[in-house]
Amino acid sequence: MEKIFNNTQVAFALKSDTELDRAYFLFKMISNEPLVRIGAAVTNFALNAHLPVEGLIRATVFDHFCGGVNENDCLSVVDKMYTKGVSSVLDYSVEGKEEEDQFDAALAMTLKTVDFAKERDAIPFAVFKPTGLGRFELYEKLGEKQTLTAKEQEEWDRVVARFDLVCSEAHKKNVALLIDGEESWMQDAADELVTAMMRKYNKEKAIVFNTLQMYRWDRLDYLKKLHEQAKEEGFFIGMKLVRGAYMEKENDRAKEKGYPSPICPTKEATDANYDAAVQYMLEHLDTMSIFAGTHNEESTYSLMEMMKAKGISSKDDRIWFGQLYGMSDNISYNLADHHYNVAKYLPFGPVKDVMPYLIRRAEENTSVAGQTSRELGLIKTERKRRKGK
Repeated sequence: MEKIFNNTQVAFALKSDTELDRAYFLFKMISNEPLVRIGAAVTNFALNAHLPVEGLIRATVFDHFCGGVNENDCLSVVDKMYTKGVSSVLDYSVEGKEEEDQFDAALAMTLKTVDFAKERDAIPFAVFKPTGLGRFELYEKLGEKQTLTAKEQEEWDRVVARFDLVCSEAHKKNVALLIDGEESWMQDAADELVTAMMRKYNKEKAIVFNTLQMYRWDRLDYLKKLHEQAKEEGFFIGMKLVRGAYMEKENDRAKEKGYPSPICPTKEATDANYDAAVQYMLEHLDTMSIFAGTHNEESTYSLMEMMKAKGISSKDDRIWFGQLYGMSDNISYNLADHHYNVAKYLPFGPVKDVMPYLIRRAEENTSVAGQTSRELGLIKTERKRRKGK
């Protein structure tokens, strides 16, 4: 397979020299773990104390990793990326809400993004998080097979109704819908609910997509069992495959509560698990659609090679590659340049409300070996190339 991801001219074609310099500065900062922790604490304090820092945040980390403060704000970024063949997934990245009115507001925003996707070729998917539409503890209680109180049951019925409304609208408008994965101890309840939505709305093709976090050693078996169920009941499977974003939290909780960690013992085991799930889905592409969410070059090359070996077109709409906005442009733009389906997750929302997401991104970049150094190396290469013109 030709190595295409080192072409920095394609990767950074949309970035001005100033934007490239900002990216270099940000990843340089993120590469320093103590600085990330201190910066996160200071930023949270400043925002909670209503200090005038939003402008600074907006001009630096926010604009690098986010599309805007609302959906309309994102459109210039969406249109710009689409000139290079890179699509967008508008991701309302407001986290940690607990009240019914907040869940209803997230529902309204998700429905709006479904409408946006229906109207624009550049936005092929809508997305939401299960805890955007319902309380974490409720999923957790159901996942542990505890009996809900009458009041909690009414609350859960509202969560189910919100899910059903979004999936129904997505189905009606023929918009594929990604439902993100979260912590393992709430995921069982979310999985059951998403499977119910697949059963209902994936009769002709995959509209509803669940997410498998492949750093969990049990997920490949889960996929195979779901496939058996889908064959028996006659529905299509849509699945976003990622490695996962809660590793430290998962390991800490397992240790604290004295149960085996759900996380693969090594990075290599996670990589093998991810690639095995991709291969399994490709072997059953007649009933499955895959959104390969990865920043890993080797896994991306592996999927490309499998597609080539099986004679699958790079534009087959059952296979999408996905990365986060502000990261791995070398993968996204070079894939698009070679005519693969690729979409960037484009987070948006009010600056203060999106900060938990941004802090998690920074911490993730710090903890994933090689991620930040790779970004810095690519930016350095492109700056050098531009100066040498």
